[in-house]
Amino acid sequence: MLQSGTYHAYLRKIALIGNYLPRQCGIATFTKDLLTALAGEDPASELWAVVMNDVPEEYRYPKEVRFEVNQRALAEYRVAADFLNMNQMDIVCLQHEFGIFGGENGAHVLDLLSNLQMPLVTTFHTVIQSPTPGQMAITKRIVQLSDRLVVMSRHSEKILQEAYGVAPEKIEFIHHGIPDIPFVDPNYYKDKYGVEGRRVILTFGLLSPGKGIETMIKALPAVVKQHPDAVYIVLGATHPHVKKEQGEAYRQSLQHLAEELGVAEHLIFHNRFVDLNELCEFLGAANLYVTPYLNREQAVSGTLAYALGSGKAVISTPYWYAEEMLAEGRGRLVPFQDAGALAEQVNDLFNNEVERHAIRKRAYTFCRGMVWKEVARRYLEVFDEVKRERECSPKPVLFPGTKRETTYEAPQPRLAHILRLTDDVGMMQHAKFIVPDRHHGYCTDDNARALIAVMMAQDTMTDSGALTELACTYLSFLDHAFNEENGRFRNFMGYDRRWLEEVGAEDSHGRAIWGLGEAVALAESDDIRTMAQVLFEKALPAVMAFRSPRSWAFSLVGIHAYLSHLSGDSEVRRIREILADRLLLLYQKNASAAWPWIESTVNYANAKVSQALLISGQSMSNNEMLQAGLHSLDWLMSIQTSPKGHFVPVGNKGWYPRDGEKARFDQQPIEALNMIQACQEAYEATNDPKWFNDAQCCLEWFLGRNDMNAPLYDHKTGGCRDGLQADGPNRNQGAESTLACFLSLLHFTQLRNYQISVETGG
Repeated sequence: MLQSGTYHAYLRKIALIGNYLPRQCGIATFTKDLLTALAGEDPASELWAVVMNDVPEEYRYPKEVRFEVNQRALAEYRVAADFLNMNQMDIVCLQHEFGIFGGENGAHVLDLLSNLQMPLVTTFHTVIQSPTPGQMAITKRIVQLSDRLVVMSRHSEKILQEAYGVAPEKIEFIHHGIPDIPFVDPNYYKDKYGVEGRRVILTFGLLSPGKGIETMIKALPAVVKQHPDAVYIVLGATHPHVKKEQGEAYRQSLQHLAEELGVAEHLIFHNRFVDLNELCEFLGAANLYVTPYLNREQAVSGTLAYALGSGKAVISTPYWYAEEMLAEGRGRLVPFQDAGALAEQVNDLFNNEVERHAIRKRAYTFCRGMVWKEVARRYLEVFDEVKRERECSPKPVLFPGTKRETTYEAPQPRLAHILRLTDDVGMMQHAKFIVPDRHHGYCTDDNARALIAVMMAQDTMTDSGALTELACTYLSFLDHAFNEENGRFRNFMGYDRRWLEEVGAEDSHGRAIWGLGEAVALAESDDIRTMAQVLFEKALPAVMAFRSPRSWAFSLVGIHAYLSHLSGDSEVRRIREILADRLLLLYQKNASAAWPWIESTVNYANAKVSQALLISGQSMSNNEMLQAGLHSLDWLMSIQTSPKGHFVPVGNKGWYPRDGEKARFDQQPIEALNMIQACQEAYEATNDPKWFNDAQCCLEWFLGRNDMNAPLYDHKTGGCRDGLQADGPNRNQGAESTLACFLSLLHFTQLRNYQISVETGG
């Protein structure tokens, strides 16, 4: 632990990364308060905030906010690191909470942290005792990248050591800061809020179902019976994310509950986000403070810290932070969701004024070391120490222009060309150069792929509204393509909106099943998920009569996605088993040591077959099926890799017959995508880094590491050229190629995140 003494002797530029007011959340309030306190303790330092934005609209931030990151836009995280490096910050302090960063488990922030050149101090606002593998991996990687970790409870300190293997000397315990509020009589502010002469119970903070407010409301009848003058004030706006999804349904349910229990007149909602001054006045007016939260694994609560620091007698459920803070007589604990026990404690403290005041004084005294002035001093001591340590052990610097990871750095996926190809009907098939070609209309194949693309992009791109609109358009196309009379999808539609067939190809039907299954798994909207589920269930039975192995493979990948969300659907599991067995039997009949393949020709969508065998074998615990998938995929990679080590997909001008010559051109983008998707599944099944390297090789084909040394990806449009020919790339940027590249970039981002989890033991 640090000793008090001289500190921040040469700290001049400090950056805090997190959320910031006026964004309404606890991290935003904490970051603002910490920055203000640091500025007060060290006026000579320059303090900046780098903030995450959760909505496309910009917040009106104060001047200390120097850089904004759209939390879903992966590319902006690296730009933020470049910004901090160029401005030569002395220290960066990250406020970490999984939910405020983009990517799976907030993985996008790793691109920022791994490219910083200055020391990093991370404050963990949440430390999960039993994390998912993804959460474990992200946390371990942040631990590796951080010079020091700050926690706000001893319990969090213990978890970091025991569950994550963090060395004790890397962890600093610093209390959650609180304002320095005088110890006042609660009656002082009551008249201002219309509760003069009443006993006030208070809960404050952003309103959401996890806060357990209903428990206190259920306790009110027993409280009011003994103390008719009691009133319960719930202070705080509904959490913006909850309000966006559910409106004020939770608050209204609480009001209805109070009416049913006959205590509506004893419940007051103040539905607004208050500033610090008004919050202190509300705290001053309270006789009791209650946190009836439902989640035991809560590492810190700013609202509880504020209440204790203002000298309130507190009653709480026994979440981790409350157990620690209310120990030694500084408050009372009651079981979760136990309204009777809560009412009993409220009545006891209202009846026993001497004990209530004794609790208040113990809490207030204990919290004097938590005021922001003291907390800022502790942070500055930590900053100073890690700055000195870094000077003794410098970190290698990447200068501008230095290659970071590979020669072919993956770009951020862009929607521009997808939007260009999409109208109110769906996605058009073809383009002349970058201009949509209306002569060829639309097809189910491309709209199914487009549905998958926008569903996957939800975790990466910022404009969720645009993605939802696109998803609805593509799903609507698939719904219209489905022919209820024969249970099959049509495929081709003219630009005049007339179907050119009554029944599409079996492969097209399989791709539609694939798209719908992925939509069920990935949709953030329950309405979109339900629509996709209904259509999936209608369309799936037809696959049982198909003879195309690729239609089985496409369907199996869609079924796998569907079952990841609805694993209990026994009928879908039964169909999966039948289709997977058919595919394995085909492999067993045709494969040999020199030709481990399902048929006598390697033609199109080849790796989708390997992927289907692999994921089905793993899900069904069929090792022979799993090995068939891995073996065939390894062989496909070997026959499609040049002597120079770059990817060479089998050309569609002749394909590759057994004992024949392999066609070199035209090389199609869809083959690279299928290989990347299959390699991703193989890597996740085996943790063998070979598969990551193979996937990267296939991605680099899009970016210029190919036979012609020519990129197919268009950085200006976000589109992709329609294939590689003997004289160079086909300059048309149609739907299939553009979606293949877009999906490849998304899958490689997922794969890179998984690689981090493997490397960090997650």
